[in-house]
Amino acid sequence: MSTFTMVGDWETNPTFKPFSSGIRQYMVQNGFRYVPDTDPDVQLVLNFVDPRDPRHFRRKGKGTFVVTVTENDQPAESVLHTGYPILIRSLGNMMIYLDRSTGTPRTYFVTLEQGCYEIPGEPGDAGYFRHVFNRLQPLATSQLVIDNTFSPDLPESLWEGDEITASIHRAGKKLDQMNLLPAPFPIEELLPQKDYRHIQRLYGIGGLSYGNLSARKKDNRFWMSARGVNKANLQKIGKDVLLIKGFDAESPAIEISVPPHVEPKRASVDAIEHWMIYSEHPEVGAIVHIHAWMEGIPSTEINYPCGTVQLAEAVADQIRKADDPSRAVVGLKNHGLTITGRDLDDIFHRIEGRIIPQVPMS
Repeated sequence: MSTFTMVGDWETNPTFKPFSSGIRQYMVQNGFRYVPDTDPDVQLVLNFVDPRDPRHFRRKGKGTFVVTVTENDQPAESVLHTGYPILIRSLGNMMIYLDRSTGTPRTYFVTLEQGCYEIPGEPGDAGYFRHVFNRLQPLATSQLVIDNTFSPDLPESLWEGDEITASIHRAGKKLDQMNLLPAPFPIEELLPQKDYRHIQRLYGIGGLSYGNLSARKKDNRFWMSARGVNKANLQKIGKDVLLIKGFDAESPAIEISVPPHVEPKRASVDAIEHWMIYSEHPEVGAIVHIHAWMEGIPSTEINYPCGTVQLAEAVADQIRKADDPSRAVVGLKNHGLTITGRDLDDIFHRIEGRIIPQVPMS
C-alpha cells in the first residue's frame, strides 16, 4: 500500500484546511495509507508552505517524493516565474499553487521541468480532488534511478574521446543554435549552502539543466551528456560526456566507465530511459531528449517524474509501437520529446523545421 503524510500549517490556514482535508480523504479512499511524518519510508509528502518563507521537508530516503503546496493572494504575471523559486527553496519534486488573487480560486501544478498547468475547479467541486489525485499518484508509485557506480576503467585510447563523442559535441552546439537548451535554473543561488549540500548528497543535483543526448558506442554501451552540464560545449570525457556501460537493477544504479584521473560528473537522470531503449533496439544509434514538441506524435499518458523506471518504461513502450523504432519520435506528457535515430545527424535532419519550442501542458 502506498503511504503519504502532510506537514506544515495545513490544519489552521483557511486556504490549506479545506484542500488538505479533501485530498487526504480522497487519497485514503483510493488505497493510500496516512502515516506520521517521522516514517522514514513515507512515499509522498504534501508540504504546506508560506510562499514568503518556504520551509522544506528533510527527506530520510531517496524514495520519498515531496509536493510543495503553497497559496498566494497577490496577482502574478506568470505563475511559473512566481512559483518556481518557491518550489526550489522548498526542495519539492512538484508544486501545487493555490491562486486566490481573483474572485475564483484556481489551482496550478508546477514541475521541476518548468511545466505549469491548471486543473479545473476548486475544493468542493465534484471531480476536483480526482484531478489533483491523478497528478499526485505517479509520484507516489515511481521508482527513482539516480545512483551511479563509477569504474575508473575507461581505456586510455578513449580519454580524449572518439568520433562518437565528437558527434555529440557537434549535436550539443546544434541544440544551442536551435535555441533548445533552456538556461539552467540557478538552484545554488536560491538555496542556503546547508540546504544545497543536502540536496546534492540526496539527489546528486549540481544544477537544473534541460535536455540530453547520447550515441551508441558498442553493444549496449553508449556515450551520453552528463547531468547539469552545458550541452552547448560538451568536451571533457568523464565530466561533460560519460560512457554508460551498464545498469545494476538491484541497487538500482547506472554503471559508468570513467578515466582514472577525472573526478566525474553524474549521469543524466534520463540515463535509465536511454539504457532501456538501446538494450531493446540494437538498430537505435542515437537519442536526443529536448523540452520542445512536434505535431502529430504519440505521447505517454501519465506525467511520471524524470529519472524514474516508470517514465523510462512508458517511453520505451511508445518506441516499441513505432513503425520504425530506430527513427521514432515520442512525446513525454507535459515534458518534452525523446527522439531516436540511426545516428545524431539522422535525428537533426528529421526534426529540422518541425520543432515547436513550447511544450503543450494539460
